[in-house]
Amino acid sequence: MDLMKSRIMYIEAKSGGLTGPARIGRVTCSKSGATLYYGGKAFRSLKGSGFKSNYFDVETGEHYRISGPRKDGKDALYATHVRPDIDDDVQHEYWSKIRGVASSSEDVKQVT
Repeated sequence: MDLMKSRIMYIEAKSGGLTGPARIGRVTCSKSGATLYYGGKAFRSLKGSGFKSNYFDVETGEHYRISGPRKDGKDALYATHVRPDIDDDVQHEYWSKIRGVASSSEDVKQVT
Protein backbone atom coordinates (compact mmCIF):
# COMPACT_ATOMS: atom_id res chain seq x y z
CA MET A 1 0.00 0.00 0.00
CA ASP A 2 1.45 3.39 -1.05
CA LEU A 3 0.63 5.95 1.66
CA MET A 4 1.55 9.58 1.15
CA LYS A 5 2.94 11.52 4.09
CA SER A 6 0.77 14.32 5.44
CA ARG A 7 1.13 17.18 7.87
CA ILE A 8 -0.67 20.32 8.94
CA MET A 9 0.58 23.35 7.02
CA TYR A 10 -0.14 27.02 6.42
CA ILE A 11 -1.31 27.73 2.84
CA GLU A 12 -1.57 31.33 1.60
CA ALA A 13 -2.52 32.42 -1.93
CA LYS A 14 -0.05 35.02 -3.23
CA SER A 15 -1.38 35.71 -6.74
CA GLY A 16 -3.12 38.89 -5.51
CA GLY A 17 0.00 40.47 -4.01
CA LEU A 18 1.94 40.31 -0.77
CA THR A 19 -0.95 38.95 1.28
CA GLY A 20 -3.86 36.76 0.34
CA PRO A 21 -6.46 34.36 1.68
CA ALA A 22 -4.90 31.76 3.96
CA ARG A 23 -5.81 28.41 5.49
CA ILE A 24 -4.39 25.90 7.91
CA GLY A 25 -4.98 22.39 6.61
CA ARG A 26 -3.60 18.91 6.07
CA VAL A 27 -1.24 18.77 3.10
CA THR A 28 -0.10 15.48 1.62
CA CYS A 29 3.22 14.99 -0.07
CA SER A 30 4.05 12.79 -3.06
CA LYS A 31 6.37 9.85 -2.50
CA SER A 32 9.26 11.78 -4.04
CA GLY A 33 8.39 14.95 -2.09
CA ALA A 34 8.29 17.03 -5.28
CA THR A 35 4.53 17.66 -5.21
CA LEU A 36 2.22 18.79 -2.41
CA TYR A 37 -1.53 18.21 -2.51
CA TYR A 38 -4.24 20.22 -0.78
CA GLY A 39 -7.87 20.96 -1.49
CA GLY A 40 -7.89 19.15 -4.82
CA LYS A 41 -4.86 21.09 -6.06
CA ALA A 42 -1.31 19.99 -6.78
CA PHE A 43 1.60 22.30 -5.94
CA ARG A 44 5.24 22.21 -7.01
CA SER A 45 8.19 24.16 -5.68
CA LEU A 46 9.29 27.40 -7.30
CA LYS A 47 12.83 26.43 -6.26
CA GLY A 48 13.64 29.90 -4.95
CA SER A 49 12.35 31.83 -7.98
CA GLY A 50 9.08 33.05 -6.41
CA PHE A 51 8.47 36.54 -5.02
CA LYS A 52 7.25 35.98 -1.45
CA SER A 53 5.95 32.57 -2.53
CA ASN A 54 7.50 29.14 -2.65
CA TYR A 55 5.01 26.94 -4.54
CA PHE A 56 2.79 27.19 -7.60
CA ASP A 57 -0.50 25.52 -8.50
CA VAL A 58 0.36 23.03 -11.26
CA GLU A 59 -2.95 23.63 -13.06
CA THR A 60 -3.31 27.43 -12.85
CA GLY A 61 0.25 28.64 -12.23
CA GLU A 62 -0.92 30.76 -9.27
CA HIS A 63 1.69 31.31 -6.57
CA TYR A 64 1.32 30.22 -2.93
CA ARG A 65 3.31 30.30 0.27
CA ILE A 66 3.14 26.91 1.98
CA SER A 67 4.96 26.37 5.26
CA GLY A 68 4.72 24.64 8.59
CA PRO A 69 2.48 26.53 11.03
CA ARG A 70 4.11 28.48 13.84
CA LYS A 71 3.43 27.87 17.52
CA ASP A 72 2.73 31.60 18.04
CA GLY A 73 0.22 31.67 15.16
CA LYS A 74 2.09 34.39 13.23
CA ASP A 75 2.25 32.39 10.02
CA ALA A 76 1.78 35.19 7.49
CA LEU A 77 4.94 36.60 5.95
CA TYR A 78 3.59 40.12 6.51
CA ALA A 79 1.58 41.21 9.54
CA THR A 80 -2.14 41.00 8.89
CA HIS A 81 -5.30 41.26 10.95
CA VAL A 82 -6.95 38.50 8.90
CA ARG A 83 -6.67 35.11 10.58
CA PRO A 84 -6.38 32.00 8.43
CA ASP A 85 -9.32 29.63 8.29
CA ILE A 86 -8.56 26.32 9.98
CA ASP A 87 -9.97 23.19 8.36
CA ASP A 88 -12.38 21.31 10.63
CA ASP A 89 -10.45 18.03 10.34
CA VAL A 90 -7.27 19.56 11.82
CA GLN A 91 -8.76 21.92 14.46
CA HIS A 92 -8.03 19.75 17.49
CA GLU A 93 -4.53 18.72 16.40
CA TYR A 94 -3.62 22.30 15.41
CA TRP A 95 -4.69 23.85 18.70
CA SER A 96 -3.38 21.10 20.99
CA LYS A 97 -0.16 19.94 19.31
CA ILE A 98 0.99 23.01 17.40
CA ARG A 99 -0.34 25.95 19.41
CA GLY A 100 -0.20 24.08 22.73
CA VAL A 101 -3.64 25.06 24.02
CA ALA A 102 -6.87 23.20 24.67
CA SER A 103 -9.08 22.99 21.61
CA SER A 104 -12.43 23.85 23.17
CA SER A 105 -14.11 26.82 21.51
CA GLU A 106 -13.87 28.88 24.72
CA ASP A 107 -10.12 28.37 25.04
CA VAL A 108 -9.54 29.10 21.35
CA LYS A 109 -11.44 32.39 21.58
CA GLN A 110 -9.18 33.52 24.42
CA VAL A 111 -5.96 32.69 22.53
CA THR A 112 -6.87 34.11 19.10
